[in-house]
Amino acid sequence: MLMRKVPVFVPASPWGLRLPQKFLFLLFLSGLVTLCFGALFLLPNSSRLKRLFLAPRTQQPGLEVVAEVAGHPLVREQESPPNPAPAVPAPGEDDASSQASARRRKGWLRRTHPTGTREMATAARSSGSSALRPQGATAPRPQGATAARSSGSAPLRPQEPSIPFSFDFHAFRSRLRHPVLGTRADESKEPQSLVRAQREKIKEMMQFAWQSYKRYAMGKNELRPLTKDGYEGNMFGGLSGATIIDSLDTLYLMELQEEFQEAKAWVEENFHLNVSGEASLFEVNIRYIGGLLSAFYLTGEEVFRIKAIKLGEKLLPAFNTPTGIPKGVVNFKSSIRSWGWAMAGSSSVLAEFGSLHLEFLHLTELSGNQVFAEKVRNIRKVLRKIDKPFGLYPNFLSPVSGNWMQHHVSVGGLGDSFYEYLIKSWLMSAKTDVEAKDMYYEALEAIETHLLNVSPGGLTYIAEWRGGVLDHKMGHLACFSGGMIALGAEDAKEEKRARYRELAAQITKTCHESYARSDTKLGPEAFWFNSGREAVATQLSESYYILRPEVVESYMYLWRQTHDPIYREWGWEVVTALEKYCRTEAGFSGIQDVYSSIPSHDNKQQTFFLAETLKYLYLLFSEDDMLSLEDWVFNTEAHPLPVNRSDSPGRVGGQL
Repeated sequence: MLMRKVPVFVPASPWGLRLPQKFLFLLFLSGLVTLCFGALFLLPNSSRLKRLFLAPRTQQPGLEVVAEVAGHPLVREQESPPNPAPAVPAPGEDDASSQASARRRKGWLRRTHPTGTREMATAARSSGSSALRPQGATAPRPQGATAARSSGSAPLRPQEPSIPFSFDFHAFRSRLRHPVLGTRADESKEPQSLVRAQREKIKEMMQFAWQSYKRYAMGKNELRPLTKDGYEGNMFGGLSGATIIDSLDTLYLMELQEEFQEAKAWVEENFHLNVSGEASLFEVNIRYIGGLLSAFYLTGEEVFRIKAIKLGEKLLPAFNTPTGIPKGVVNFKSSIRSWGWAMAGSSSVLAEFGSLHLEFLHLTELSGNQVFAEKVRNIRKVLRKIDKPFGLYPNFLSPVSGNWMQHHVSVGGLGDSFYEYLIKSWLMSAKTDVEAKDMYYEALEAIETHLLNVSPGGLTYIAEWRGGVLDHKMGHLACFSGGMIALGAEDAKEEKRARYRELAAQITKTCHESYARSDTKLGPEAFWFNSGREAVATQLSESYYILRPEVVESYMYLWRQTHDPIYREWGWEVVTALEKYCRTEAGFSGIQDVYSSIPSHDNKQQTFFLAETLKYLYLLFSEDDMLSLEDWVFNTEAHPLPVNRSDSPGRVGGQL
């Protein structure tokens, strides 16, 4: 009892508080501190407060590190979605400071407000396939950083952007051997020149085609002139404006300045890459990337360089195969093909994976990122290693096994531009790419030995080969080969040069005959040499003409090599036929039967009509120093790309 009455001694706290009170006070204080720091990092307009506590990290406006692959940062220009809401900085805060407030914590990229549409990083799957966004670029208003993450993977460690890359455009232009548009003669001395009048007519056709597209289909991929509306198609994965980008260099070449500025403004304001469909690797490369690259090299406008490199990055996942041979289709959303490309029987097409070399080397040239060049060099490595039947290249190759899938050989569709890119790679390298040269002449000798034929009527043609059996036909697409063989004749073995010049002329003559023997004087999609019929289609399904350029392409090359007036005569026949049978009230249209003098139109003005057909016709009636072949090579969509001379002051250094 005594013990219970003795008071228990409890020492007083420094603030006169007992232990329970002290515990409650500390709990309240810690909550207050947590709340303050949470507001510091989470409130949307806290960038000034953050700068008081966080050391600034330099980041170039408009650039964003989205992933790191094999030690290389994948840097992407931030892109506005279609019809973006304007980004409004906090009062007194400019765009640069607003952008600098995007910070990374614990391995994740933070996203500031307002946020833009998420765009997937496209090259984050293969070792070494980083894509570098050059830092000298002008970007649209930033719409917020985007965190890049792959399904089921841990967040990638961010890394600072690499050293800025720049391309000396003025130095590049200074080393061209000829003015881009040629040395103009004094037109006042020959105001009625026939050739000048013919050239002006072709220019008027281009202007009409463009204005029709602009009026009825601006921003769509192609014009439908009969229904006076636009067409999107499914080849481009949601990308739009294919006609615009395909037309850029033709508008520039023809000095249609107002129209060129319209096209450029559309690219700046409306050409968005945040798409999610399935696209043809080949078509996007030759039309979009080729068109953007050539527009940059002709004008020096940064928007074209930036868009070309960004789009190139989106194509890189197509190369993620066991062999490095790319898939034909890439899904811009998931970076994988949505159907079973690896299943038995699936294959990549020779003309598609073999027609990337020119553009991808220039993507490396303009970005400093070697991944583009490495991808196409690997394709060469696979093709050099694989056995080729009789030295021929079949049209289908498995990207999984690296084996040929069928023994079908064609210099027309499915194979055509592969051979074209071999000789043009040799020329574009200023004749240093010996591997491309050797592959081209070896392939040409095999074609000459196994595919070349002369009809009973004396027409020279290149047949198609199916496991040793010949189909005695040529496709319209194969008619480019006359120009290709002429282009490569100079660098052949001395004893073969005259032979190849003559062969080029004979093949071009045969293709002209396919035009001359139709009622419209336009050539069919395919023509045969059998049963006593030569250079004509034998069935309606091959009798159509879709404004194709290959025949006039060969006319242009043969004209520049020989200056034989027959090629301009033949070219003018095509102009006359196009005007008579393909021109409609609202643009140019293909026709369904070249053997009918009252043709039925197919209601499509193909993008390549503006990119190729009209350009080659215009060059046919121009002086040789306009887009001189000493300075330029044309990709398979007729987009001019410059020769990469080792002494070029604009080079990133050394031979690609």
